[in-house]
Amino acid sequence: MTDDSPAIHPALRQFPAVDGCLQIGGVSLTRLADRVGSTPFFAYDRQLLSEQITELRRHLPSAIHLHYAIKANPMPAVVQHLNGLVDGFDVASALEMMTALDTGMSPERISFAGPGKTRAELDQAIAAGVVLHLESETEMRTVAELAERQGIRPRVAIRVNPDFELKASGMRMGGGAQQFGVDAERVPQMLGELDKLDLDFVGFHIFAGSQNLNADILLSTQEKIIDLGISLAQHAPAPVTHLNIGGGFGIPYFPKDVPLDLARVGDHLATQMPRLEAELPEARVIVELGRYIVGECGIYVSWIVDRKESRGQVFLITDGGLNHQLAASGNFGQVIRRNYPVAIGNRMDQRSTDVVNVVGCLCTPLDLLADKVELPRADIGDLVVVFQSGAYGLTASPTAFLSHPAPSEVLV
Repeated sequence: MTDDSPAIHPALRQFPAVDGCLQIGGVSLTRLADRVGSTPFFAYDRQLLSEQITELRRHLPSAIHLHYAIKANPMPAVVQHLNGLVDGFDVASALEMMTALDTGMSPERISFAGPGKTRAELDQAIAAGVVLHLESETEMRTVAELAERQGIRPRVAIRVNPDFELKASGMRMGGGAQQFGVDAERVPQMLGELDKLDLDFVGFHIFAGSQNLNADILLSTQEKIIDLGISLAQHAPAPVTHLNIGGGFGIPYFPKDVPLDLARVGDHLATQMPRLEAELPEARVIVELGRYIVGECGIYVSWIVDRKESRGQVFLITDGGLNHQLAASGNFGQVIRRNYPVAIGNRMDQRSTDVVNVVGCLCTPLDLLADKVELPRADIGDLVVVFQSGAYGLTASPTAFLSHPAPSEVLV
């Protein structure tokens, strides 16, 4: 962008432009499109991934174990790259578990959470030796039964549904009635039953919500999580060696979003570590992050196949859409639809002069990638880029909808 351009979203500044063309991993967007061979595609920048981990390490206490939640982006190349940078992986399916194991990560550094695990998935997880996060008393009994048949004593932790929520979060996953975890007030009784089973209890997973940008709320919730973990440990049949306090760190998607103050979060966690070390001296304290690690490191790229006007409005029609990037269309958790940051990737040095709607190629009015957004003049053959697309993009989208081809993914 030129110096006199209006203020742009910080996401656009993460990727440099050379001669007006966006660069990803040091490769120009147009060349990358030729390399991939077709649009649409997702591209993830490995250097930005590494830098994000470095920034987290700089602010979080050294005693914190950093885990990557694979559900945010399970592309094998991304997970493989992160294997050398994080301390563990958290998975939510057997396929994610296999992806994590393929990296060479030690099984005891991989945890498997999620309600409704099938007997087959539990069998696989027991055989693999990963830490199973138990979501109910029934699941606990099933694990014990399957483990006895295999002759294995599996490592298990209880996923706790706290009696509080992470307010101002994009998705609340704790407090009230939930399909996730065991209600905190039921956990002591469950621990009593677990003590009679041939299971290796290691600790707790306490998660209250995700996509939070308010440091004050996040710090308050972390304190409550730590208090709850210490309290429940008094009922445990063995010392707590695994305490996953979740994450919830958000990234800015929309113009008025203020990035999370990571320094404050890290400083506050540092003040909590002496208490944790005193109360739970054997515990590995885990912060589990997905979106915060990968979300800002990826883009979604589609090609403009038509430019049309309809009753005073301009529509840029692309070969992409909500079947690939559901979240950007506003149909993945947004109550009020707002635009993700977008750009014309091969016209980054041009001023925004047009107000346009960027839409996909699907036969539904829901297929809207940007609503009345200011962009440089664009036409057929130009490349539309949707930023903040590194997390919950391809795998969170209905790729089979209307039977269009699936997009490619590349790590650059």
